[in-house]
Amino acid sequence: MKKNYFIFFTILILSLCSCGTSKKYVPISQPKGTVNLSLVELPPSNKYVSLDYGIRLNVSDKRASKNMLKQFDGLITEKPQLTTNPDVLSFVSESSRQYMRTMGFKLNIDESTDYNMTINIQEFNVSYLSGVGWTGTVQLNIEIYDRNRTLVYPNVVATGRSGIAGTSKEKEKATTAVNKAYASALADIDWDRIAYFLKKSDTPNLEANKRVEGQGDTSLESTIIRWYVDSTPKGADVSTRVVSSTPDVKNTNQNYVGTTPYETTEAFDIRGLTFNNSGDVQIEVTCEKAGYITQKKRFNLRQAIEQKEISTKFNLIKEE
Repeated sequence: MKKNYFIFFTILILSLCSCGTSKKYVPISQPKGTVNLSLVELPPSNKYVSLDYGIRLNVSDKRASKNMLKQFDGLITEKPQLTTNPDVLSFVSESSRQYMRTMGFKLNIDESTDYNMTINIQEFNVSYLSGVGWTGTVQLNIEIYDRNRTLVYPNVVATGRSGIAGTSKEKEKATTAVNKAYASALADIDWDRIAYFLKKSDTPNLEANKRVEGQGDTSLESTIIRWYVDSTPKGADVSTRVVSSTPDVKNTNQNYVGTTPYETTEAFDIRGLTFNNSGDVQIEVTCEKAGYITQKKRFNLRQAIEQKEISTKFNLIKEE
């Protein structure tokens, strides 16, 4: 009798174990949500309409993770799967152009003179913390290159954050948080600094590091210098050359410009010249006439730029 009871309970236990192991695990589905991206704030209109040069915009998605939801400390069964509409790269590309056009930037005007702006998306996400709510974070890395692909505005980070109180189920507040964070990131960009490169200054010292490249886009190239070279006796040949002690500007050979009295007005087209290095550059003026000793004078370019004039007279001495 006891043996029969033992066999019965053994069979019962094996049956229960068999039923338990044969049951398939059905994972709990995560709720889904859509973050509708939109430009919720616009900048002041037409602030930069008077810029001389255009700009070209390139946007890249450099995020280490493409997940919109970065952190979530609610119940694991409630953790949502968030997608964006439209995708982040398309949205930032389109909306940043709209933002710049509103301010008056001229986009894609002339490939030969346009500057190039790069926006690298480093972060674009939202998190949820119990007791805090939803927090949107956007980080954009900005670079500006001139038309020669020289970096003139190094990698600068623009960051935006926005927090919205609410429960983990209020996924519409995730949308609000990330859109406000993006608007803050755009506002964090130093647009005045960017506009500086696209504007030809009235005086060279206000764009001290802009290099002359022969494109006419610097104040130096618009600074008119009055030349007046005379001699006694008149009719002497006048030549000029650049003498430089900075590697940015090359020395030149003599260039015949005319005879005395020589008078003209012209702008500088000295490649590599900036207002800052102009103190290390000189203009050498040579005056020569048959039967007379050749004479030379040098003029500091910084002084010539500030005075807007190179004026001199040579009293020639006869050769013995």
